[in-house]
Amino acid sequence: MKDPYTVLGVSRTASAEELKKVYRRLAKKLHPDLNPGNKATEAQFKEVTAAYELLSDPEKRTRFDRGEIDASGAERAPHGYTYRGPGGESQGAPEGFSVDDILSEILGRGLRGGGFRGGNFRQRGSDTQLRLRVPFLDAALGTKQRVTMPEGRTLDLAIPAGVESGQTLRLKGQGEPGIGSGGAGDAYIEIEVEPHQTFQRKGRDIHIELPVSLGEAVLGAKIEVPTIHGPVTVKVPRGSNTGSILRLRGKGIPAAQGNAVGDQYVKLRVVLPDPPDAELTEFIERWAPKHTYNTRSRMGAN
Repeated sequence: MKDPYTVLGVSRTASAEELKKVYRRLAKKLHPDLNPGNKATEAQFKEVTAAYELLSDPEKRTRFDRGEIDASGAERAPHGYTYRGPGGESQGAPEGFSVDDILSEILGRGLRGGGFRGGNFRQRGSDTQLRLRVPFLDAALGTKQRVTMPEGRTLDLAIPAGVESGQTLRLKGQGEPGIGSGGAGDAYIEIEVEPHQTFQRKGRDIHIELPVSLGEAVLGAKIEVPTIHGPVTVKVPRGSNTGSILRLRGKGIPAAQGNAVGDQYVKLRVVLPDPPDAELTEFIERWAPKHTYNTRSRMGAN
């Protein structure tokens, strides 16, 4: 029998996972149910399976590597001796070996009953894993986005409103095709939401920081504020300060099953003219000495 490493086409340092991956691929290609009447392929399939059966067993693999057993699993005779079995040749085939058992373990499908030529071999297709980057507003409001699968096929994916980074969308039956009557696998799309320069999400609420002029903060004003639903007009109260927060009800992430619609919170930030305004500077020079107040009292400063 050929060297099992050569039969599977792997190196002698191949890991158990690599062995399983190679055998899975060869079993799909060579299985007799998929090649009816092809004696050469059937013989190759049995050879591949026997090689995997030996190498997938850690104890047998170790003994084979040490030269204690041969590629068929038979005990090797000590140096200077010859072991001959009933057939007249060194032998020792794995006791109780069953190709069906190996396939059942590796492919996860029972083949008993029909045997190799039962014509009812089937295997579900593998699942497909993808990661999809979605613009912030599309993730917040929901959209459809075209996805290119590994084999080049394209799908229009419905992205529900409010989807977050790390969530996975399942497309049933859109994975790799199965064998025989086995169904196709599923496609799992992991979402990665792109950050936005203005909006920040916290739960189903949206937070933004909004610059306002000194005049708007002191005197109050009606200003336009961006939201994920479009701009709205908001009234800034007289005497507003940096850190003041305005709440816009219902302007956050749309409602979903079991969730209420979110709100938007607008944090004001007072911004002085840039470059400095000479008239404002002159006014403050006259005003400040007569109107001192402690802006750092909450920090424990004296």
